[in-house]
Amino acid sequence: MKTLPSSNRSLVETVAGAITDRIDSRQLMPGARLPSVRAFAEAMGVSKSTVVEAYDRLGAEGAIVARRGSGFYVAGKTRPLCLKAVGPQLDRAVDPLWITRQSMQAGPDLVMPGSGWLPSSWMPDEAIRRGLRQLARGPATNLVSHDQPLGFPPLRAQIARRLAEKGVEAGADQVVLVDSATQALDLLCRFLLEPGDTVLVDDPCYFNYHGLLRAQRARVVGVSMTPNGPDLAALAAHLAEHRPRFYVINSALQNPTGSTLAPTITHRILKLAEAHDTLIIEDDIFGDFEGKPSLRLAGFDGLERVIQIGSFSKTLSAAIRCGFIALREDWVEPLIDLKLAMSLGNSHLSASLMHALLTDGTYRRHLAEVREKLGRAMAPALRRLEGCGLTAWLEPSGGFFLWMRLPDGIDSADVARRALALGLVLAPGGAFSPSSLGNSFLRFNVAQCTDPRLIPMLEAALNECVAARSEPVG
Repeated sequence: MKTLPSSNRSLVETVAGAITDRIDSRQLMPGARLPSVRAFAEAMGVSKSTVVEAYDRLGAEGAIVARRGSGFYVAGKTRPLCLKAVGPQLDRAVDPLWITRQSMQAGPDLVMPGSGWLPSSWMPDEAIRRGLRQLARGPATNLVSHDQPLGFPPLRAQIARRLAEKGVEAGADQVVLVDSATQALDLLCRFLLEPGDTVLVDDPCYFNYHGLLRAQRARVVGVSMTPNGPDLAALAAHLAEHRPRFYVINSALQNPTGSTLAPTITHRILKLAEAHDTLIIEDDIFGDFEGKPSLRLAGFDGLERVIQIGSFSKTLSAAIRCGFIALREDWVEPLIDLKLAMSLGNSHLSASLMHALLTDGTYRRHLAEVREKLGRAMAPALRRLEGCGLTAWLEPSGGFFLWMRLPDGIDSADVARRALALGLVLAPGGAFSPSSLGNSFLRFNVAQCTDPRLIPMLEAALNECVAARSEPVG
């Protein structure tokens, strides 16, 4: 594919950069043969002399070596993985990993409707302090020991009971504790994938899926979304064409759209997965925000083809690192071996604390309060954003995300860049989409939309975008 240089890069630098990017993303490994001068010149749409000069530069830098009569080859050892090189090249201000960093280290002066978590003031800090004091008075093993390979048995039993309330039948010995839902997905990728395997994700989906799957050398293919779940025709076509190893999906209150699978869609997804021998990883991290549980793929399937993951990071505390994997019995033993090889287990202290908060009623009371707060926050946030000219793709039944369409012709990345200069951290839709489907959307967290500075800042960023479009060119 022809690649044109940017305004500040020469043709030679562009060609050399294309090779360097392939090496950094490990598309070209040490010892791999580079395309011939003629072939690469045709692919890039440049002259052969340009490619020769680019190869000479890379050879002088030690990145490639020439072998007489054979061609050019990648030199040296494998470079450390650079996720920026593996994925699409986005402006740093709208790169999903940068958005996460910015949200995590933001000070009080930044307004963060693009963040993916609840405000700290909404969390039950006093109950958590009380639980920690109780653990400190208990046996020393709670504070200093490794956990069991599967994880703290009382918490696994409690999670199994909670799964049953959502229609998912799993014994406690089918529940493997981990430190987060992200670790759960990483562990399952290592367990199930080979480099080059295809994985389906929703388009749009949680942007961290993209980085994690790229780190596992998987090929990511997006399935376009509807308000009731994935587009079934698109899903069927991708299953038939790509033969993916698995499909990652949120059944309830999907991130970023807030959608929940309709019952008929749930059934059809399972039938299609069975017909194409594809596994499903059901990420249920937002499921507890539902007032009444919707249907779960794992409930219909009985954990035969579906693996369910979850954690308490979004609902209770990101500092209590505690998640789980529920899966078929014959996969538990090899998965535990892999878990121990990677981390020597999960946090026993976090698991013990989480169990205490589940069993003393703290978690139930906290969830009821949070669901009420989110219910009160959703409509006002929607009205204020619509007043800025944005349109809701869907009004969710719960949770805290709104997927808002920008006025025609405005790109979410442009808005995000301009908003950032004003102290407003947004979540541009392109970060959530492996295609271009999300470019005209922004994700908003209604729990973070109460700051009175939000709307003036957002309007200013939008007005700048409109003004820039109307400026004469040249």
